[in-house]
Amino acid sequence: MTTEEKSYSKQFKIDAVNLVTDQKKEKQMKKNMGTVDRVIRIVLAIVVIVLYLTGNITGIAAIILGILALVFIVTSLIGFCPLYVPFKISTIGKSK
Repeated sequence: MTTEEKSYSKQFKIDAVNLVTDQKKEKQMKKNMGTVDRVIRIVLAIVVIVLYLTGNITGIAAIILGILALVFIVTSLIGFCPLYVPFKISTIGKSK
């Protein structure tokens, strides 16, 4: 077998790099949660944790609410809610 070395023009290489970087920029998660939204989610997550620790919620309800609390915490920390994307929702205030 022979090994062929392909040569590409400098412009082709530049265009390929630009295409890949543009695609990465488009796929990045843009923040779509405002401060009030994030605080409310954190407060709700803390309420669920307190209810669980005090024994007020148990069983399946505790598991489901615990998972929801975890999702609330993670989305609040990163400032991005994937459920907002298909509905084009953003709770970030508009700049003046």
